[in-house]
Amino acid sequence: MSNFSSLPPYLVKRYKIWKTGKFEENKPRYKQLAEEGQHPQAMIISCCDSRVHATAIFGSETGEFFIHRNIANLVPPYNPNGDHHGTSAAVEYAVTALKVPHIIVLGHSHCGGINACHKMCSGTAPELEEKSSFIGQWMDILRRGYDRVQHIESPENQIAALEKEGIIISLENLMSFPFVKAAVEHGSLSLHGLWTDIGEGTLFVYNGASFRSVLL
Repeated sequence: MSNFSSLPPYLVKRYKIWKTGKFEENKPRYKQLAEEGQHPQAMIISCCDSRVHATAIFGSETGEFFIHRNIANLVPPYNPNGDHHGTSAAVEYAVTALKVPHIIVLGHSHCGGINACHKMCSGTAPELEEKSSFIGQWMDILRRGYDRVQHIESPENQIAALEKEGIIISLENLMSFPFVKAAVEHGSLSLHGLWTDIGEGTLFVYNGASFRSVLL
């Protein structure tokens, strides 16, 4: 007996609508992308959260963004130790092969990964401290961010601040990659930190000191 099942009917239906609609309408564009390769204008590192839709926020077209998603939109520090590093590999490819001019780290409100990190670091989720926990091992990237916000009295405000620390630490970690640092110093690459409130649709940009609305 196979361990795999058929594609859900609603996805088949949506595919047919896309194939006969948007694909056919833009067939020359898709053919061009297939033959000439991709030349994205930016790399976006965003969360796996289904509520965060970077292409919807920016109204992008196919081929415009090189998107990498992971738990809590984190970038680990540079560490070529021979282990599997999906996010680091995506960053390397974006910078050294695709030559993207921008890398955007996009964080968001009500992040489950950030909440898990807060519970782990505050001692209320010991199961995440186990070496068998992929989530715990991954969120350990943000432990120093928790150290920066634990002085905040309200747990709710701690978590909100930790969401932004995840963006800041990821930007710091990006600069630990030699090829990223070299491209930034050369002026061919710029790094950006963004945070969006899911319920409000607001977008804030990190300016090196604080997060401010992109509309101001």
